[in-house]
This record gives sequence, C-alpha cells and structure tokens, in this order.
Amino acid sequence: MTSALDARRGSDYSVLARRIKQSGLLARRPGYYVARIALVVALYVGGWAALAVVGSSWWALAIAAGLGVAYAQVALVAHDLAHGQVFRGRAAAARAGLIVGNLGIGMSYGWWMDKHTRHHANPNHEDEDPDVDPDILVWSQRQARQATGVARFMGRWQAFLFFPLLLLEGFNLHVSSARGLHRSSLKRRALETVLLYSHFVVYPAAVFLLLSPGVAIGFILVHQAVFGLYLGSTFAPNHKGMPMLTAEDDLDYLRRQVLTSRNIAGGRWLDVLYGGLNYQIEHHLFPNMPSPNLRKARPIIEAYCEEIGVPYVATGVVDSYARALRHLHAAGAPLRSNE
Repeated sequence: MTSALDARRGSDYSVLARRIKQSGLLARRPGYYVARIALVVALYVGGWAALAVVGSSWWALAIAAGLGVAYAQVALVAHDLAHGQVFRGRAAAARAGLIVGNLGIGMSYGWWMDKHTRHHANPNHEDEDPDVDPDILVWSQRQARQATGVARFMGRWQAFLFFPLLLLEGFNLHVSSARGLHRSSLKRRALETVLLYSHFVVYPAAVFLLLSPGVAIGFILVHQAVFGLYLGSTFAPNHKGMPMLTAEDDLDYLRRQVLTSRNIAGGRWLDVLYGGLNYQIEHHLFPNMPSPNLRKARPIIEAYCEEIGVPYVATGVVDSYARALRHLHAAGAPLRSNE
C-alpha cells in the first residue's frame, strides 16, 4: 500500500510536466525579453543621465530612489538569465549575467547563481537552503534555540527589524559578492573579479564626480537603501511563513516546491513589480519558464494541485507580508522566553 502510494507520488510531477509542455508555456519569449531589457536599460541609463543633468542638487536624492528601483529591476533580469529563461545556451546567459550583475549593479552573478540554485533545490530547508541560514535572523524555533551571536540578539524582535534590515540589503549584496569571489569553486573567477571591482570603482567615482561630498553620500545611502528594500521585498513574501523542512521530511520534488512556496495574487502590475516572482509556485516547479508565461501556467498548476490533494497557497500582498512577519515573530519566541 505504501509503496504504491510512493510510486504514484513520484510520478505526479512528470504528469504535470507533460501538461505544461503540451501547453507550449516552456517556449522562449524573445520579443518579451527584448522589450523588457530595453525598458530596464532605458530606466538605468536614464537615471544616470538625469543625475548628470541635475548635478549637485538635493533633487539627486529623488533620482537615487529611481535608480534603486532600476538596480532591482536589473537584478530581476539577472535572475531570469540565471534560470535560462532568456537564452537557450548557458554561455550567452552567463556573459549577459556577468555584464548586468557584476558590472551593472555590483552583484556577483556566479556567487548569486550558486546560492540561488541551492535554494531552489531545497527551499525552506533548515540545513540546505542558504536563504534560511541563521546568520542574522532565525527562521525556526529550532534555529532560535541554537542561535548564538548576532542571530541570538536580533532574533528576539526580528519581525520588527525585518524591513529596516532590508534597507541594508543592497550593501550586504555587495559585501557578500566580494566574499564570494574567494571561493575556489567559482567559475570565471578572474573575469568576475575584474567586472565586480570595476563597478566598485566606477560607481562611487561617478557619484562624487557629479555631486558634492554631502549630496554624494546622501545619494549612495538612498540609492542602496531603496535597492535593498525593493529587491528584498520581492523575495521575502514568497517562502517566509510557509513550512520549514528538515532532514526528517521526505517529500518528492513537486510537494517540496509547492508546500514551501506562496503566490501573491493581484493584477498585471504585480508581474512588473515582482518580475514574475509573484508566481512563486509556478516558478519553483518550472524555473526555466519565461516570466510572462507563469501567469498562464497558474490555472493549470492550481487545478492539478487540487486534483492530487496538494495545498496551493495564494494570498494578497499585505497578507503575504503579514504571514512572513508573524512567522518571524513566532520563530524568535524561544529567545524572548529566555529574557
């Protein structure tokens, strides 16, 4: 009886994959990506051009906020490149990723790709998912009970600190990228280093060349804060508050992806704002599916999950963040009880 059930479960994803393939939703969307990349490049270049025109004025801080949005949109394009959604060949995707990631926004494409690949393989797994490492925050009560150092201090009231901490995420990505270059397993390490540090040199040089020191410092702080807050907010509501897995959980691929992911329901404006990551379930099941096809895949996948009895969670923007914050607060409970 059990073996038969396990065999059926093992085939669930293959049945869904055939339906998705037959629907044609895995096909490339070159026109979409040409238009999207052109718009993102225009936003990026237009922001720097506007800064050059405005010069050393406090209006530069408004441009900094706009460029923070542009940087996050570039990162979302890099995300699609890493998943093979844009180009069929890995070499072309890697070259484009190095340009937009390392050189464009100061984020190591190779380091991030390795980290994100491990996240996709084991989402919300306490021991395997790098996105839930208890380095600053704790993501489960087990992690809280074992926490030391910064995580033990921050974990007590981490739900209240979460969004303020995202203001530092832009800086954290730069620091983590630089550290990631020291990994011997990193491919194209020399090229990654040259491109990343080129950004680290050119970016502040351009800012201080165009602006007075005080305005330049304000520009960098606002720019990086908006970049981190926006980018962190696109990833935060998709898994936080969903079940955490451990070595004791033996789930097949479909259930591992669906049960730990949550969609954000809304209109097409959310697709633009989140770069398609609002369809997190669809994206985790078919990570190489082009972003504009995720919306079309949703009814197929939701109906199939209902058919096989797998919970499919979709909620609104506000509720999604509320669930994430409630989960963080509950995870830190053991630390508060020890006060």
